[in-house]
Amino acid sequence: MLEYLGPISEGIAATVTITALAFVLGSILGLPLLAASRSPWLPVRALARFLIDLLRAVPPIVWLFILFFGLAQSLVSLDAYPAAVIGFGCISAAYMAEIYRAGLLAVRRQQWEAGAALGLNRLQVLRTIVGPQAIRVVIPGAATWAIALLKETAVVSVIGVSDVTFLATSESQRSGDGLLIFLLAGGIYILMSLPLALVARWTDARLHRAVAL
Repeated sequence: MLEYLGPISEGIAATVTITALAFVLGSILGLPLLAASRSPWLPVRALARFLIDLLRAVPPIVWLFILFFGLAQSLVSLDAYPAAVIGFGCISAAYMAEIYRAGLLAVRRQQWEAGAALGLNRLQVLRTIVGPQAIRVVIPGAATWAIALLKETAVVSVIGVSDVTFLATSESQRSGDGLLIFLLAGGIYILMSLPLALVARWTDARLHRAVAL
């Protein structure tokens, strides 16, 4: 078992890095996507909704093929690693936009009206009143998506990124002991997911205590 664990664990860095970069990119891009989806102009709102639904509806592996075997081969020079980050970053943006939207919808409309009555503009209301309440909904949803994203990134192995799945596949082909190797790979994914779940629970508990006080 130990002779397999070493080679497979070498892919942890790639898996974690791609997940982290894609999550950060998605968290940033999700904000303007959210703003566009709530725009007062119908064409902007419709386009944003279309992009969100499209990014979520198409399987991640298809987007990777489009970026790596499509755009990268005909339009721009794009290696497997950046293709994976960009692809999952865009997918993450769609999911984060929906998570942000759920957070805002969880706050009663009267909170916006109360802020306006105090003479605050919408940005000030969002920053001081609505945002702190919405983040209680956003954090658990974002943590759940981060864990899902970690598992989804296993498909980057099909374009040659040396992540946990890619190295497990290579090792199983070399040794012929696929069952044990992929059980080890599954255990590695579980161990990588646990810290995210624990941090999410701890943060959520602190936020609820802060609100209660």
